[in-house]
Amino acid sequence: MRQEWFSAAEIAEQGLPGMPATKASVILMARRLGWADPSQQGVTWRTRQGRGGGVEYHFSLLPSYAKQKLVVRLHGVDAAAVEQARAQSTCTDIWAWWDRLPESVKERGRYRLKAIHALKAMLYSGTSKTVAVQLVAVEYKITASTLYNWEGLIAGRERHDWLSFLTPRHVGRTSTADCAPEAWEVLKADYLRPERPNFSDCYRRLLAIAAKKGWAVPSEDTLLRRMNALPRALTVKERHGEAALKALYPSQQRDRSVFHALQAVNADGHKWDIFVQWPDGDVSRVVMVAFQDLYSGKFLSWRVDRTENRECVRLAFGDMIERYGIPEECYLDNGRNFASKWLTGGTRTRFRFKVRDDEPAGIMTQLGVHVHWTTPYSGQSKPIERGFRDFAQSIAKHPALAGAWTGNTPLNKPENHGAHAVPLDLFLRTIGDGIAEHNARLGRRSVVCAGERSFDQAFEASYAQATIRKAAPEQRRLWLMAAESILVQRDGAVMLEGNRFWDARLHDHIGQRIVARFDPEQLQEPLHVYTLDGRYVCAAECQVAAGFNDVAAAREHGRQRRDWMRGVRMMAKAEKSLTIAQVAALQPACDEPPAPQTKVVRPLFGGGALAREPQADADEELSEFNQAFVQHARAARAARGDHLRVVEEDD
Repeated sequence: MRQEWFSAAEIAEQGLPGMPATKASVILMARRLGWADPSQQGVTWRTRQGRGGGVEYHFSLLPSYAKQKLVVRLHGVDAAAVEQARAQSTCTDIWAWWDRLPESVKERGRYRLKAIHALKAMLYSGTSKTVAVQLVAVEYKITASTLYNWEGLIAGRERHDWLSFLTPRHVGRTSTADCAPEAWEVLKADYLRPERPNFSDCYRRLLAIAAKKGWAVPSEDTLLRRMNALPRALTVKERHGEAALKALYPSQQRDRSVFHALQAVNADGHKWDIFVQWPDGDVSRVVMVAFQDLYSGKFLSWRVDRTENRECVRLAFGDMIERYGIPEECYLDNGRNFASKWLTGGTRTRFRFKVRDDEPAGIMTQLGVHVHWTTPYSGQSKPIERGFRDFAQSIAKHPALAGAWTGNTPLNKPENHGAHAVPLDLFLRTIGDGIAEHNARLGRRSVVCAGERSFDQAFEASYAQATIRKAAPEQRRLWLMAAESILVQRDGAVMLEGNRFWDARLHDHIGQRIVARFDPEQLQEPLHVYTLDGRYVCAAECQVAAGFNDVAAAREHGRQRRDWMRGVRMMAKAEKSLTIAQVAALQPACDEPPAPQTKVVRPLFGGGALAREPQADADEELSEFNQAFVQHARAARAARGDHLRVVEEDD
């Protein structure tokens, strides 16, 4: 049995036949029968352990009928013993079958095992089997033949396998109604589709088809049970779509405690369900871009605008860096504004746009922030969306914003929809206080907060021990200005948003593309110019266009140009130490080389130019040299037997 020692009070509580019903009476009976014999200490009685002390008696001291009744009543099944028996069993097949049974059937097997244990205990105490079977049958409300049958089920079996063999094995009715395979296929095709028709309508259409085809079709309830027996994932996929099927798969639990404060952040945009009146009188909903620390869950920075745009994202990113530092990793969705080249230009893993060689490097790329792209509209990928849900409940319904709430869906509009719009400054103060309260609220149940601390406390504790990168003053231009690839014109000027910027140092980059960083809200401020590889060039001033007849502006422009030209002349004078005359004087003299000597002589034959007799001029006489030459030529021809042909012209 599970219990063999009993105190006088416990014996009285059992109400056993032939035994007193009070503690005092049991003590008197024990004294009269000598249960506490000193020689039998530890055998029939012992000192009670625990508070109060006293004496405990072994159940074998009780009268025979009382002892049998106590054995039958207290002999139960221990759950831990059952699990240990399963571990020790070699009948793995029957235990595997038992494990698939419903709990109601298992409980019936435990009831039978309890009766068998009671029978074995009575037999062990010396009771005859006939008497023991009768007593156990009466106590468990069964017949003696049933108890004998249960005993036969475990005959020759190991004691730790009794439960599996005593558990009922009948499974009930298993016959199924006949259904034509074609009819079943028609029903599945009609029911399992995105339109999600009613099953009764599908069954009615099936009966009309079956009447023509002569198919055997069971009742509607039977086919509905078969349809419900299909895998739920299959039904959800066909009737509700891929998104519902995805929801059936458990989401991945990500432990953000692997980071430290500001090591990793995530960002996203949130459209407030509030009508806000802007300074220009326009009324619209407001979009907020925020950055959240992944380790603690604290919101680090936020900006609002009419729409989610890249300027808003850039300014919110800059606010976070100026106040806390530069994060190592940033999780963004692949939206058009977050994937803008102003932020992530040059990142080779961008999914939007085309990464070109002349594309300017974005702010995050130049600051060494590793960008991770996540799935849009996925709260599992970006924990910040969980915070936005809290904002929609707690801040958007703040009393200061009463009457301006629009509802979170078109079907959930309040009765006073569009009746009021809060001023922008009131809206900013309200959400600022709300986000501060959100960060400071105690009892957060995240892993790092442990149900006690706030997001602020968790962030500050880790931030104090972490190594944080801080931005230099020169790096402030990276997030306060936007980047574009602009061509430098032939006079060294650049054009941006209709404004003209110029600096003398841009002359070295004429015809090249540069990166212009500027504040879109202050386009008259100097334009910071960088090369495509990120080297700073200069701050180009805005050249404000003057009126055509503005004489003063023309004079000022002329004065500035003369000053600049004078500076260039002075720079040229300081740069050149020699005059052009001095350079010419340094040039060495060049002597004329002697005439070359030929080694080949060409003979003169008839018809040559030298053989022609020069024309006599009537007005001029031939020089002595020419006369001698002609005479010599005539003599040479006469010697060769040739005649000299002289062409003479008339006056």
